Amino acid sequence: MRSSSGRNSGNNGGSRGGNSGGRGNYRGAGNSRDDRQGGGSGSGGGRPRNPRPEERKYDVGGSGAPSDGPKRGRGAAARGGAKGGPKQSPQRGGGRTAPARSREYDARTEERNRERYANKPEVKTPKTFPGAEQEGERLQKVLARAGMGSRRACEELIEQARVEVNGEIVLEQGMRVDPEKDEIKVDGLTVATQSHIFFALNKPAGVVSTMEDPDGRQCLGDYVTNRETRLFHVGRLDTETEGIILLTNHGELAHRLTHPKYGVKKTYLAAITGPLPREVGKRLKDGIQLEDGYARADHFRVVEQIGKNYLVEVTLHEGRKHIVRRMLAEAGFPVEKLVRTAFGPIGLGDQKSGWLRRLTNTEVGMLMKEVGM
Repeated sequence: MRSSSGRNSGNNGGSRGGNSGGRGNYRGAGNSRDDRQGGGSGSGGGRPRNPRPEERKYDVGGSGAPSDGPKRGRGAAARGGAKGGPKQSPQRGGGRTAPARSREYDARTEERNRERYANKPEVKTPKTFPGAEQEGERLQKVLARAGMGSRRACEELIEQARVEVNGEIVLEQGMRVDPEKDEIKVDGLTVATQSHIFFALNKPAGVVSTMEDPDGRQCLGDYVTNRETRLFHVGRLDTETEGIILLTNHGELAHRLTHPKYGVKKTYLAAITGPLPREVGKRLKDGIQLEDGYARADHFRVVEQIGKNYLVEVTLHEGRKHIVRRMLAEAGFPVEKLVRTAFGPIGLGDQKSGWLRRLTNTEVGMLMKEVGM
């Protein structure tokens, strides 16, 4: 039985190996696939044999010559090609690299260079471009930085003869000015060219008119805590009085706005209870005797009346403490609510309570004109 089975297996193997159309026996001796590939490559007959993965050779040197050393990558990829890999720069001198210098050596070299040029005089290069010997900045650049528009728009202002420098109208481009010294006006209004800022705050009721409060109450400084420059308020408002109050870092302007000499007018809206006689307005304009002297209103009018409730507008240029409340109380009409709606030419408008806004250049110019600056 054993011999017959062996013969059968041998016959079957032989028939598969000898069959030119079959796959051949790949599990032992007599593998016709290896024989055909080996014979075909050696004798030149048939198609060439593809090398197996373990037999393949990869060119990493770029010269095409086979290398006996260990293979580090696949062609261009190992040299930093499109498929990645570190980029290797060509080495000169047969692959030799220059020795790295120590940090101590670089430090000594830098110290020697500093000692070498320490006592040499500084060489100033000549100013060869036209206008370099002139000092100051170009007028259109100063105007653009002050917010009057782009440089081209500022050049058009100069062409239209709307710009004055120190009282003289500028008629040509390229004039240089000193923003710290020269007085610049556009349409008769002074331009704030220096690093001065101006804000208008609609102060709510209950806020103290100070930049800091030792008792921890809410004050004006709480609205400008994120400003880098120090600001201070122009005048004061009572704690219970609402309305516009100015904040700036321009000391001279703030001083003039509050000085009685310049008489900057302030406008208030007061809620009172009537009946209100007609002669009350004349009495306020003629002057009311207070404990610290006479106080006069520049303007008085009734804005609104609902039954016995009146909303009146009072304008005056004085800035004494509680001046409006004391005047109306002396006339027999205590104030229930008071709001300042205008400070000089700057009106409150529709600005919401507690909101802070930056004044425009036109508004700043109007303020300066109001006090002769």
